[in-house]
Amino acid sequence: MKYEKWSLGYWCLKQYIIFADWLIHKKVIVTGKEKIPRNKPIVFAPNHQNALSDPMAVLLHTQFQPVWLARADIFKSKTINAILRFLKIMPVYRIRDGKENLVKNDKTFADSIKVLENNFALALFPEAAHSGKRQMLSHKKAVPRIVFMAEEKTNFNLDIQIIPTGIYYSHYWKFNRTLIVNFGEPVPVKNYTEQLKENPNVATIALRKEIESSIKPLVLNIASKNYYNEFEILRNIYGKHFLERQGIKNTTFMRFQSDQLLAQKLDEIETKFPEETAKIVETVISYSAKLKKLKIRDWLVSKNENNIWKIFLNKLILIIGLPVFIYGALFNIIPFLFIDSLIRKKVKDWTFWSSFFLVAGILLFPLVYIIELLAVSWLLPGAGLKLLFLVSLPFAGKLAFKWYILFRKTLGRWRILCMNWFKSGNWKNLLSEKEAITEQLDNLIAMP
Repeated sequence: MKYEKWSLGYWCLKQYIIFADWLIHKKVIVTGKEKIPRNKPIVFAPNHQNALSDPMAVLLHTQFQPVWLARADIFKSKTINAILRFLKIMPVYRIRDGKENLVKNDKTFADSIKVLENNFALALFPEAAHSGKRQMLSHKKAVPRIVFMAEEKTNFNLDIQIIPTGIYYSHYWKFNRTLIVNFGEPVPVKNYTEQLKENPNVATIALRKEIESSIKPLVLNIASKNYYNEFEILRNIYGKHFLERQGIKNTTFMRFQSDQLLAQKLDEIETKFPEETAKIVETVISYSAKLKKLKIRDWLVSKNENNIWKIFLNKLILIIGLPVFIYGALFNIIPFLFIDSLIRKKVKDWTFWSSFFLVAGILLFPLVYIIELLAVSWLLPGAGLKLLFLVSLPFAGKLAFKWYILFRKTLGRWRILCMNWFKSGNWKNLLSEKEAITEQLDNLIAMP
């Protein structure tokens, strides 16, 4: 297969996946696309947290057909091997795959160099593994080695540009999540030409460090080893207040940038004030346990959310949108619940859930839609009405899910209101505990 060639089949599949990706996400924000050079060989170097969703985040939001390098053990099945190669994914063999297989990397590296020589896009993860956390792993040497090999082979005439890429998900696998993709300033490989000639090992380490330092400002990185889970909870509890404290408008991207700063501040206070941090963590664990026991979300523990007029307005919207929900749920809920249940039971590693859901969804939903069209076609006169029905199904499904989310939020607000009326002690304890966490952090976190 000639990976460096543009593929019509790949392009057609990509358009379909772009539509499926739009259905899955509530919002997608892409920044820095204007920084990606044209007519130069480029290497995308993104952080890796969420299996197949990470390459999708890059390739679906650029005009390229990037060739990816992935671990060789996923190529064992002949069918999967054929699919992966069609998707422009090449295998990289590691020691654990057997020393005798390492020689096969020669062909992968040769094909990678050919991709770059033809001004095509290559992509690989500098971490060489996904973490399933908002926490970068240490970088390996694969990216520097491949780009240096390509430059040396062409007498340093390629001018390869490495594109640091940061990927963020509001949630790793839930439907209707937010995705942010940040492309950073290109790292020109030619800057290391002289150093490479003098000492290849030093040049490799230096480029690896520059790539890592270039990616960090593009991601949300909670570095703590001791309190990662607690800091992630704190980000949700304190994040909105921290944003307001800075006087910044509450938008999705501004909240992301504020959370980046908050993550840095939390790591700082863990180092500077270990005892105080431990006390806050204890309070957070206690507060979270109470929320779990009462089956309510943290965002509801706010005086602003405890508002009967919001409940009334939400109920009005729910009543108006009920027919759309019934229509969308009726024709989408069976495949959705089937896929969701199957993946949760069969796939043990939750970091693969979103990947399997995407693959299963793009295969199963069209089949179910066609069966449903055949089942109701006798009620729909004319080809135009039948086509309209078929086209409406995915859109109705997305609207039905949004209705369901609003229903859950309205139910949560109502439960909080009832707690305030009939169990005011529980409500006051929750509110005071959250305010205590906020006050403690306000005292410890110095603003820039």
